[in-house]
Amino acid sequence: MERENRYKHLDIRNNVLISLLIYQGLASDEIARLALKDVDLDNGTVYIKGSANLNKRTLELVPKQMILLHNYINETRPALLRGCSDKFILTKLGQPIVVNSIHAMIEPLRGLFPDRKLNPQTIRMSVICNWLNEKNIPLERVQELAGHKWPGTTEKYIKVNSSHQRELINRYFPSI
Repeated sequence: MERENRYKHLDIRNNVLISLLIYQGLASDEIARLALKDVDLDNGTVYIKGSANLNKRTLELVPKQMILLHNYINETRPALLRGCSDKFILTKLGQPIVVNSIHAMIEPLRGLFPDRKLNPQTIRMSVICNWLNEKNIPLERVQELAGHKWPGTTEKYIKVNSSHQRELINRYFPSI
């Protein structure tokens, strides 16, 4: 989030976009479909519309995001806007952002993580894994947060503790 841009307003816009990827685990198409009315700073929430693959949901904003989103909505977005659009995230030309532009914005950050495949999808996957495996949020809640329609989709993100499994196997099936 510290990367500099040659265009004045893109720093805040990019920080908003990255924060939605990291804190809410949104998919690129969900970010592209966000409308201005979907962000409710008074209640500290963002409403995500459903799609063929994902359920609709209302997610809480992290306190760090509140000032960032406030500045984007009241200063940066009006400066970027070049017509009439209700879309939340805009390009430097004032048009609604598209999925390819989100991927292009993440692309230059790959150098920071040379050993990882970095794109919006892998960021989302990491966020879901973190919710399940590090924060130990229950599977049903993570399914809601991620917008998954089926529990099996969320279960794929559970990391198996191989040393614990090896210990159980050795306990119940000792080698002869």
